[in-house]
Amino acid sequence: MVDTALSSLAQNLDGPDWPIKGKDETPSVYIDLTFAEVLELLQIKGQSPERIDQLAGLLRETLAFDSPFGDMVAQTEVAAARDNPLLKNLAKLGIPENFPITLTALEPSTLEFCKLEQLATLGEFAVFAQGMAQNVIVGGDFRKLLNALSHVDEAAVAEVMPFRRGQKGLHLVEAMAQAVWAPDAAVRAEVATTWFRDELAAMEKDLAGGGSYARHFVVLGDAALEKRAADLLRPHLRVGPAKEAVAPGEKKKSGFFGWLFKQ
Repeated sequence: MVDTALSSLAQNLDGPDWPIKGKDETPSVYIDLTFAEVLELLQIKGQSPERIDQLAGLLRETLAFDSPFGDMVAQTEVAAARDNPLLKNLAKLGIPENFPITLTALEPSTLEFCKLEQLATLGEFAVFAQGMAQNVIVGGDFRKLLNALSHVDEAAVAEVMPFRRGQKGLHLVEAMAQAVWAPDAAVRAEVATTWFRDELAAMEKDLAGGGSYARHFVVLGDAALEKRAADLLRPHLRVGPAKEAVAPGEKKKSGFFGWLFKQ
């Protein structure tokens, strides 16, 4: 099929027509070119850069019949991922591409959409979002996450994933704080402790040395939320936090100032 007209292949696959007609417009024209060369050739032929997605999809569908298309399709996908600005921004924020979508604070309808589209990780979300047509309108938390990553908006990122503003990466304490609002909070907490096992181990080491459990949660800046997040994580600790004494009639201090007074 390497010498079959692309327009004929498109018709056989019941997909959209290939816009460039002619018997010489075949896969063999493209399969030996680099990603950049394919883009340039398509532009010379009056096509937009997005046309390469249709070409890659068309060749992918024919892989079962003719293997020479494989190298080009793979090269196209790798190059597209490398040039994906959302993936670049994830790296800039120190957020791993394989972080599970289910551990984000996205609203249930958005999580269900991601499930239907088989988007299990932030990286898959980024690739999917990059491939959407420009005229597709999305809303809700999907749009919020898309905008947050597009503009590297740390405040918005922190609303939908366990991100700590001013630092890189995702964190266990913030994951617990977001999990408390979920209907399946206990399940979310268990998954989070598995994902953040290194942070959990570091916390347990600190507690074993006499460290304050509450101090780990002061970054949340909300006394009520700190307590709820701490209570949610507590059953997963292999080292029990020491009880902190409170003088009779004195309310236990929490948050940043509470931590200062403990020093």
